[in-house]
Amino acid sequence: MLSVLLNRLGNLLCVKSIVTIVLTVVFACLALSGKITGQDFLTVFSVVIAFYFGTQSQRLNEKLTETTGEKKQTDK
Repeated sequence: MLSVLLNRLGNLLCVKSIVTIVLTVVFACLALSGKITGQDFLTVFSVVIAFYFGTQSQRLNEKLTETTGEKKQTDK
């Protein structure tokens, strides 16, 4: 259980995750202070989150494809 938690924490500390978290905090602060509108915040936040989860999904699909491809090659 501890190794799973450490692994997830390590994944969270990758550059892409740090940038996503920092951008979210900065734009939330700007929106709360009134320097940008809520609509601007929503637009930027949606793009950042979509990119973040889109790349994670792509990486997962690539891993699954590699695993499936290896399995098919060993079956032959």
